[in-house]
Amino acid sequence: MKKKYVFAGASGRALGMYAIPMGRDYADVAELCGVYDINVGRARVFVEKCGVDMPVYENFDKMIEETRPDYVIVTTVDAYHSDYIIRSLELGCNVITEKPMTIDDQRCNAILEAKEKYGKEVIVTFNYRFAPFKTKIRELIADGAIGDVYSVHFEWLLDRVMQLGAHGTSYFRRWNARMAKSGGLLVHKSTHHFDLINWWIGQKPAKVSAFGKLNLYGGKNKKFENTTRCSECPHASECEFYYKLNDHEIEYYKNNEEYDGYIKDNCVYADDIDIYDTMAVNVEYDGGAVLTYSLNATTAYEGWRMVINGSKGRLEATEYETGFQAKVPEDVIKIFDLNNNVTEYHVTRGGGGHGGGDERLRNMIFRDNVPDPLGHKAGTIDGAYSIIVGVAANKSIKEGKIINIKDILKF
Repeated sequence: MKKKYVFAGASGRALGMYAIPMGRDYADVAELCGVYDINVGRARVFVEKCGVDMPVYENFDKMIEETRPDYVIVTTVDAYHSDYIIRSLELGCNVITEKPMTIDDQRCNAILEAKEKYGKEVIVTFNYRFAPFKTKIRELIADGAIGDVYSVHFEWLLDRVMQLGAHGTSYFRRWNARMAKSGGLLVHKSTHHFDLINWWIGQKPAKVSAFGKLNLYGGKNKKFENTTRCSECPHASECEFYYKLNDHEIEYYKNNEEYDGYIKDNCVYADDIDIYDTMAVNVEYDGGAVLTYSLNATTAYEGWRMVINGSKGRLEATEYETGFQAKVPEDVIKIFDLNNNVTEYHVTRGGGGHGGGDERLRNMIFRDNVPDPLGHKAGTIDGAYSIIVGVAANKSIKEGKIINIKDILKF
């Protein structure tokens, strides 16, 4: 029997990750019944592009009343996730929400309270868990390859090089660059990474300390005066971060700015940018492990490296996402035991979004009875512990002290 789905948010992520694949590959089990967005113009383009005829709503409650969906897929700006998650639960709907589940501890506690009160399902879509390379790390640790986990070092790099995509830079021209909308990269982006670590080692974060800097972007680092959006900037020819909107972005975003004022090509030197581009975090876990973590959005290439030390050995893993090193067909995990032996595990790179994680995630949430022996599927508790590290890190940076998770997470 088909389940009915509606969207809260006609974002690009909603279109590419859910609406188009659902209409194409899951039509036998999923019925798309409506989309709501404050930008009705973009919502209309969303329907045209996804290839499924469904109504556009300008009122969320009316959409729920008329369509009676089984699930609401929440794909709005991060700061509003909690509004639609909680309202969906109140109206009797299950929820699928994009990461991060929300952006601060107050909203997080409110979601957990609503989940407990109304008893409906909330799925948080951590697609990185589903990528084969990350799954293999989980398998090896669960099988005891390095014994009890003592420490983790995790470094994530986001590049600034335009010919490679400048993924790190892109966050500073979009809504993500405002703390009130995204919680900063320690929440918006790092929620992926903290979730992976929590999932890999099977422990919960207990204490957090952190530092954060804005070294490259924002008003204090501007190189030119009178900067505006890229498409109207007099310094376009001399700025290393000049960005030209493509045809899809013009149709989807620029042509619909009149509805909500959202600008896709803001200047990366805007005065109101208040998130960090360089971050370092320390975490102590309830099981005794400690983490050193860094996120840098100003680097020469994109990727990550991680080591985990345990009672029986050490695991090392590296994955390059841009640059010449990203062209390798396989990624490698190395296990060093205590007898000077090294075992390598070669994992073929998965096709599709997020290292093959997107398709596997969709199968898990839209198909019934998909086996889940490693606990890939994530709920509100996973969502809470993934964001709460970033939330605590932001508090630590601001207040200059160690933050106890139990003081801010009430469940």
